[in-house]
Amino acid sequence: MNKILFAVFGVIALTDPAFCQTAEKQVVTEKSSYQNPVFEPILADPTVVKAEDGWFYAYGTMDDWGDGKGAHLIPVVRSKDLVKWDFVKDAFLKKPSWKEKGGIWAPDVVKVNGKYYMYYAYSTWGDSNPGVGLAVADSAAGPFNDLGKLFLSDEVNVPNSIDPFYMEAEGKKYVFWGSYSNAPTQGTYGVELSADGKTVPDLSKKFKIAAGDFEAVMIQKKGDYYYFFGSRENCCDGAKSRYHIRVGRSKNVTGPYLDKDGKDLKERNTGSTLIQPNEKYAGTGHNARLITDNAGTDWLLYHAIDRSKPTVSTGANRRVLMLDKVTWKDNWPEILNAQPSIEKTAAPLLK
Repeated sequence: MNKILFAVFGVIALTDPAFCQTAEKQVVTEKSSYQNPVFEPILADPTVVKAEDGWFYAYGTMDDWGDGKGAHLIPVVRSKDLVKWDFVKDAFLKKPSWKEKGGIWAPDVVKVNGKYYMYYAYSTWGDSNPGVGLAVADSAAGPFNDLGKLFLSDEVNVPNSIDPFYMEAEGKKYVFWGSYSNAPTQGTYGVELSADGKTVPDLSKKFKIAAGDFEAVMIQKKGDYYYFFGSRENCCDGAKSRYHIRVGRSKNVTGPYLDKDGKDLKERNTGSTLIQPNEKYAGTGHNARLITDNAGTDWLLYHAIDRSKPTVSTGANRRVLMLDKVTWKDNWPEILNAQPSIEKTAAPLLK
């Protein structure tokens, strides 16, 4: 297990003295490396939380994995190191019933007031009135008890209201959401939640932060900025999926969020590319919150589709769980070559 896989990087080692001085730190061993994907066959639209028991728990969209068990009602997996993930169980014992048709999509799980809150979308393909709901559990593994809907698209006047994301900032609790649409009221929006995070006191006080060609919003504070991560283009067209992540930033959680060119994300076709498909992986998008390891390095979990095996036996897109390192340059997040890693690479430093 401790066999050294990469001991010398020939030309670099000979030409860069600084490399020689730090070579021991850069050695990648079987124990300290990983290779994408980190979980399969499916964990789409991932969210991750570190629980009190020391495990990282990740959750994904309701999907049929082709394992003969039918659609998983929000699959729950866990890991100690972000690399080796094991299936635990489904988060729900039964599907929430406040909507007649649809699946439970894009959960966002966070710890609020000593409980685990799951904000989720309730929708089906082509749904004219999807909505956002909330479920609560005592433990990260569940089971989650459904508390019902927060709002439907028609109630909040935002078409295709899916992909909720919870955020605490400046002493307030918010939920952000939104997805693709060309309608006049399209876009990614936010609204303030009640103090307990369970209701929206006034839907009319929503505010727009991005255009309707984004979905899967994630916002993270780092330094002086709030960073917007959003996914664009088609998530679920198998090996042809062009899904990718773009970013913007703002000094205020409510925006405006600007890309590297200074363009406001409320305008369509904006955002600076963080990661996009390559020759092996399509559909690189819908990321979880950044996780910082013991060395201070940030890591991003997201889903992608292996072009060589894009679907499972049921025909569902085989959206596997991916992990890549995030670096920072001029206060902007970057991923190497703006593409998912393919080869073995150094793993997060976690105890």
